[in-house]
Amino acid sequence: MSMDIAIVDGKIVNGSGSPWFRGDIGITDGRISRIGRLDRSKATDVIDAKGLIVCPGFIDAHSHTDMILRFNPRTESTIRQGITTMVVGNCGFSLAPVAPAHRSLLERSLSQFIPRGAKIDLPWSTFDEYLENGEGRGMASNIAYLVGHGTVRTAVMGYENCAPTAEELEEMKEHVAEAMEAGAVGLSSGLIYPPGMYTEVGELVALAKVAARYGGVYASHIRGEGETLLEAVKEALKIGEEAGIPVQIAHHKAFGKARWGDTAKTLKMMEDARA
Repeated sequence: MSMDIAIVDGKIVNGSGSPWFRGDIGITDGRISRIGRLDRSKATDVIDAKGLIVCPGFIDAHSHTDMILRFNPRTESTIRQGITTMVVGNCGFSLAPVAPAHRSLLERSLSQFIPRGAKIDLPWSTFDEYLENGEGRGMASNIAYLVGHGTVRTAVMGYENCAPTAEELEEMKEHVAEAMEAGAVGLSSGLIYPPGMYTEVGELVALAKVAARYGGVYASHIRGEGETLLEAVKEALKIGEEAGIPVQIAHHKAFGKARWGDTAKTLKMMEDARA
């Protein structure tokens, strides 16, 4: 059987939890076609991996690389670390949706994350237009997009420190639904940043329910990591339970010496919730 590429004599780690084993990997038409001891003479190209580990690409489940993809779609710094898939749009910050009335506000907010000297430009309105704008840019990584609650709220309410009206909440739900239909994998929140910090739990449950209808996840930079850590984790679990959606908690840590040991409590809370 001929192969386009043979990666030979590497330490293969397949991600199953089993010990590594030495072997060869054959690639045909861009896909792994054989694993074992292969006849390298049947390969067009041979890569000698002796002394090296060959494994599936890593997934960065919490990335803000979407802020630089427009400036450098090759993302060499992540590819060279073996990261081949990144989940972006975290902490409530995504690059869409964008409402004309609040475009400049969102651009100012996101400008702190972009390369120095660069200018952020958000020429789209919907999430679908945003994803279409990224097509054909030659991105080196696989990208999974979350729609950011903070960006959705900004599109509808700006940075108003108040609860949304019924009409505003419906508009936010429509934005989340549009993003999920366009290809987003879930909803993110950043509850220590404006405007996420102005949000009550009912609003987050309502929007998470929309993402749940499409099989999405809820990824949250929770509301506190110090004195309010237990309450913040409790809130994230409540959103997951009431919305019927899987929850991923970002930056799970106990900040400050007085809080050391609290993660044993929060991990138990998560285990109990999963059970």
